[in-house]
Amino acid sequence: MSTPRCLPCTSHFRPAGRVALITGAGRGIGRELAGILYRRGASVAVVDVDARAATSVAAALGERALPVIADVSDRAAMAEAIPQVAAYFGHLDIVVANAGVVPRPATLRTIAPADFDRVLDINLTGVFNTVHPALDHIITARGHVAVVSSCAAFAPGMGGAPYMISKAAVEQLGRALRVELAPHGASAGVAYFGIVDTEMTHSTLDRDDLGRRIEALLPWPLSTRITAERAAREVADAIERRASQSISPGAWIPYSLLRGVINRVLDFGLAHDPRVHALLREVERRSLEKPSPSASMPMDTGRVQAHY
Repeated sequence: MSTPRCLPCTSHFRPAGRVALITGAGRGIGRELAGILYRRGASVAVVDVDARAATSVAAALGERALPVIADVSDRAAMAEAIPQVAAYFGHLDIVVANAGVVPRPATLRTIAPADFDRVLDINLTGVFNTVHPALDHIITARGHVAVVSSCAAFAPGMGGAPYMISKAAVEQLGRALRVELAPHGASAGVAYFGIVDTEMTHSTLDRDDLGRRIEALLPWPLSTRITAERAAREVADAIERRASQSISPGAWIPYSLLRGVINRVLDFGLAHDPRVHALLREVERRSLEKPSPSASMPMDTGRVQAHY
């Protein structure tokens, strides 16, 4: 058991010379974050279920990058991957639980239970599977854990409840971790984003008529999009500050602070809005007529592989 120490919350936590592990690092925010931390001097474990993506990102970064092919929803795989990374680099200082998925629009009445389970397995349980085996390493290094939640954690959940549920739970996981790591001199933070312009956004919103209509219900400036690079930079800067949270774009900050009041009014308005009623009826009709296809999750053979 480590001796309790004061959290060095006022000191900068520079990435140079440290080792960072990032899940979902084969694309989107994770890929951008891997590049930013690498350029700031960190060694990076690029963890992704897609072997080709992880290997490609690590190769593009350079000799201080290690591709690790693992599925965050596989607890045994992550329990194997974390010590592999720590042994390869000699230590582990930063963990970013970023991997996540979004379901096709559906209500809780019409969603396939397997689709609901998959979202929580990756978005929530996957965060635990990533963080839990790394915590002794983080405490030893007096390091930092960042978990990627979403502004969806406190936004209305109709038509996409599994995602909102998972991100609200990740927020609580991150908050608990922040307090629990403090006696050991380590830290944790939660990242919240609005709409990030990634392939996941394009597939679930831009190329889906119902997704576009759901997005249209968001008023400006909450509908403002940010790039994956900006989101990644927010995470990297928050790690350096050991920040408890980062929210981007900034228009979501007042909503976050006043969510208790805003959501009561918002839920009432949405529950009585004929446009929402019509949209949800269409979501349910499509869900019942056209079940969502099985999600494609490219994987290499074997439960976990680290390419040295």
